[in-house]
Amino acid sequence: MSLSSAARAQSLLCAGIRRLLLIPQPSRGVSYKAVVFEESGVLLPAPHRTASDWEARSCVPAGTAQRAALSGGESSLSLQYCRGELTAVEFLQELGQQCFEIANVRVPVHSFLWDLIREEMRKQLPTMAEAAQCIRAEGLQTALLSHSLCPGQRLLPLEQQHFDVVVESHQEGVPRPDPGIYKLCLELLGVQPQESILLDSSSQNLEVAAQLGMKTVKVDDPAAALKELEAHLGFPLQGFVPYTRSVRPGMEIPKDHLQKYLEDVLGAHPTAPLELRQFESTRSYLVKFGGRLLVLKKEEEPPSGPSGPSVSREYRVLKALAEAGVPVPPVLALCEDRSILGCPFLLLEHRAGHIHHSLSLPAVPPRQRRAWYGAMANVLARIHSLEPGAAELQQLGEHGNYIQQQFETWTKQYRAVETHTIPAMERLIQWLPLHFPESQKTTLVHGDFRMDHLVFHPDRPEVLAVLGWKFATLGDPLCDVANNCVSFFLPAPSGARRGLRNCDLGQLGIPTAEEYSQMYCGHRGVEHPENWNFYLAFASFRWAVMLQGRHRGSLAGRPAPGDSSPKDAEFVADLAWDFAVKEGFRVFESLPPTKLLLRHSSTWAGQGPHLGRSFSTWARPGAAPVPRAPLGTAPSSLAGMAQGLCCKMGIQRGFLSSHSRGTARPLPELQAQNARTKAVALMAAQVMDQGTKVPGAKHLHRADPSPALPLDLSPTSG
Repeated sequence: MSLSSAARAQSLLCAGIRRLLLIPQPSRGVSYKAVVFEESGVLLPAPHRTASDWEARSCVPAGTAQRAALSGGESSLSLQYCRGELTAVEFLQELGQQCFEIANVRVPVHSFLWDLIREEMRKQLPTMAEAAQCIRAEGLQTALLSHSLCPGQRLLPLEQQHFDVVVESHQEGVPRPDPGIYKLCLELLGVQPQESILLDSSSQNLEVAAQLGMKTVKVDDPAAALKELEAHLGFPLQGFVPYTRSVRPGMEIPKDHLQKYLEDVLGAHPTAPLELRQFESTRSYLVKFGGRLLVLKKEEEPPSGPSGPSVSREYRVLKALAEAGVPVPPVLALCEDRSILGCPFLLLEHRAGHIHHSLSLPAVPPRQRRAWYGAMANVLARIHSLEPGAAELQQLGEHGNYIQQQFETWTKQYRAVETHTIPAMERLIQWLPLHFPESQKTTLVHGDFRMDHLVFHPDRPEVLAVLGWKFATLGDPLCDVANNCVSFFLPAPSGARRGLRNCDLGQLGIPTAEEYSQMYCGHRGVEHPENWNFYLAFASFRWAVMLQGRHRGSLAGRPAPGDSSPKDAEFVADLAWDFAVKEGFRVFESLPPTKLLLRHSSTWAGQGPHLGRSFSTWARPGAAPVPRAPLGTAPSSLAGMAQGLCCKMGIQRGFLSSHSRGTARPLPELQAQNARTKAVALMAAQVMDQGTKVPGAKHLHRADPSPALPLDLSPTSG
């Protein structure tokens, strides 16, 4: 063991060798927001507690180490060290000399610290580390006060993610018990003293913190300290399982009914009562039943999504996927008897592993992150490669019109949660149905495939289970891929989803959205779609609807994880329109000049490959409004072409304004300025006929908040 490591470990002695009784403080009924953990004596045990055993084994007179550290009063080695007056090396040297003078024998201080690190730390560390995880799972913040001596090195084997704030007293130059160190910690946490609790084994430190107004808990016995902390916080600090929290108030389920049901279904009769925790999803619970961990998923009533989640449907999907070899949690039972819990529920085996909630994968070394993304692309390709008939999934949906149905469903959902006009959403509702793909593959689609719905192996890029199947159906697999890629373009965070926008992906070791989609295509053995931007636009449109729904729910007093503001939905809607602009340019550039000028009116009258397929559904109640303006007229076609060319030539004028919903006039300004637009169109057509490349075609800069894109740029069949 190196001298510096031993010295850093020896620093644990200071907090544990000074003992004074702290006067208990009366409870003030405060809603606490943060818990501060002292490293020495709390997350790591105080060394003096095991000194007597070590001294007996090492033939050192009892009490030698403690006397050596304490002797001298205010000039004791421990206090000099805690005040920063001694370096690590000096502290060890002086401690060894003091022990020699007291015992008249050489004392192997390093071996004492090594035994402490290898044995005692393992006894106390997991208990307090679990408490820190439980606290953060409940939405409170945690902080670590460390007395580290060597910058860049840490004795404590804790993941940094367990703490929102880490304060190194030596690095800050403010040794404890100086109140400045606690003030700094509270400032970084953004809380008031009376909103925080400090755990420390030093009475002197606790007294100073109490004078600031912090609630304090003295850690002599870790178990007793945790019980006291639980009483202050009001929730358990043991039995933590990653990604769970205590059951939210008002969401309890009858344990006695569930206990009897599990005994009958699983044929087990454990003596201990079952325990419940709750996942982030309000309908999913973790059940500790004997020695087993189970997941219980309740039916949501009323459904939160446009397709309506159904546990019976999810049960059939998971059973079929498991039989087909797709990694999913093992399905145990489906209960449709409402007398048990008041609603149907699904019972699954809990699949332990690591769920990455951040797309930057901070828990994975940068050089390995690309492999994790490759594993995600691979498992999605495996899902899409399933033959629905062979996997008995034919009943999940129809073939060939998935995007059309999804568009109508999400548009209807958007109208139901609309709180204000979002111009980009109005444009998308008109643009998307005019650009539906001519042909769609049909496979099983997950419907909500993303990184935090995957359970990874803790140590290697292997997906152990795919979660979140409530939107599963038969449809176009590229919708799954595009939905999976939207997060590359979102800021961090965006509502309930964390994005990678403005991140240096190369430095992070993460592929770009284009590279990731190419990974997927490689696993499936298919070409990358030329209309990829349409799928990104549609996926972003869908995500904007969900963000708007969360915002509407928060206004109605139904807060949910990841509540969003109106700006979130507007941002993603603008993002979707950006993709639509790019797709419009791609379609435009793929058309020869003669086809642009000789477009037949029959194409826009419902006889073409796009609109003809869509018009049969517009009359259904709740469906999106349909453009009924005479789009087939020659001036409109020319106007649409002119509009696209004007955008490409950098003319910053919003020809297409934002319309009120339900208005069947997609090009009113263009029709009003018919003469002007025809002239611009003819001029642009002459430029194209001469073979001149239109400047700026690849560099559209949106200075106008409501830029336009021609609605009639879809390829024609004639």
